[in-house]
Amino acid sequence: MPHADSLILTLVAGFVLAFVFGMLANRLKLSPLVGYLVAGVVVGPFTPGYTADTELAPQLAEVGVILLMFGVGLHFSPADLMKVRKVAIPGALVQISVATVLGWGLGRLLGMGDLEAALMGFALSVASTVVLLRALEERKQVKGEIGRIAVGWLIVEDLVIVIALVLLPLIVIQPGESLTAGELAGSIGLTLVKVAAFVGLMLVVGGRVLPWLLVRIAHTRSRELFTLGVLAIALGIAWIAYAVFGASFALGAFVAGLVLNGTPLGHNAAERSLPLRDAFAVLFFVSVGMLFDPTILIRDPLAVLGVLGIVIIGKSLAALAITFAFRLTRETSLTVAASLAQIGEFSFILAALGVSLGAMRQETHDLILAAALLSIALNPFVFALCDRFGGRPKAGTDGARALAVAAEADAKRPNPATA
Repeated sequence: MPHADSLILTLVAGFVLAFVFGMLANRLKLSPLVGYLVAGVVVGPFTPGYTADTELAPQLAEVGVILLMFGVGLHFSPADLMKVRKVAIPGALVQISVATVLGWGLGRLLGMGDLEAALMGFALSVASTVVLLRALEERKQVKGEIGRIAVGWLIVEDLVIVIALVLLPLIVIQPGESLTAGELAGSIGLTLVKVAAFVGLMLVVGGRVLPWLLVRIAHTRSRELFTLGVLAIALGIAWIAYAVFGASFALGAFVAGLVLNGTPLGHNAAERSLPLRDAFAVLFFVSVGMLFDPTILIRDPLAVLGVLGIVIIGKSLAALAITFAFRLTRETSLTVAASLAQIGEFSFILAALGVSLGAMRQETHDLILAAALLSIALNPFVFALCDRFGGRPKAGTDGARALAVAAEADAKRPNPATA
């Protein structure tokens, strides 16, 4: 659809339909993300009627990914992660491993190669931060210990995904290429050195320059200039990471948000950039929906049920086993398990990267999107089921002793912050 008005038509269709279906999903007590994805399906090439520009939408989605990762960095708190590190770090790593192995096993049964099957399992292992925060906010559990453990768990998952997005293009060997183990190790090592140099430069130099720059912009007393400055920093650093250090736009935006998060004006930066981040996040989910072929629900229902089972049952059971192993309360264990029984934005990003690299077929991509749509829609019912088994804490408890129990296992240095 190479018309001069292609951009405006795509934006109008994306925003209007996302609003309509988002409102409908909200009325049905579902996450608005379901509505945004359905809006993308409606304007996609696999459904009748108007079709949005399928070449332009991915570019808008790329901006959405950059701003999503910028937002993750802005809200990343190393201090909060350290408070729950004894549970969140091993818990997230074990749960990712379990889900990846389950996905690999299902993929092999479906006739996939080892790499594609493992990549599918890895994509199914990562929950959506957006969905989790919305669920915890509705239950008023974000600020309590249960919320800290669940959010810390997802922070670890997000960090693992960031590393995967950097390494995946190096691991996937394109047709016609041949790399020895030494060449592959050298390529990965060089990339990691470049990424480490970028992160170090940002933390040392950026940690001094960006706070000073934000203060200078704030002295103009112009809200427009401050908002524009924050976005220019996010997009500019993302470009530097890509063009100079060979990293991804997403990693650059994440590090930019991480650096700004530690500045005195970090909260203002997050607040001012929120509207544009939300708008492009909506376009990101719409563009993902455009790439989804809904006929897979009819063509391959058993495969869809298989991936959905891994997301809802496999991940939940793994989370329950891990939290029970740490002797956390029943309320904490069930809430964390329900929180992780869905997948979202980072699964989409990883699946799209796999398709672009030729490591994943479109059918596998559709399976992941189907699992995301269904798991996000079913997540409120998963929480309701967990509540029936004691997942909702009594007023005032909020899992307060969860970290105290975990702290006892840390031996000789009791940490009063977690007691």
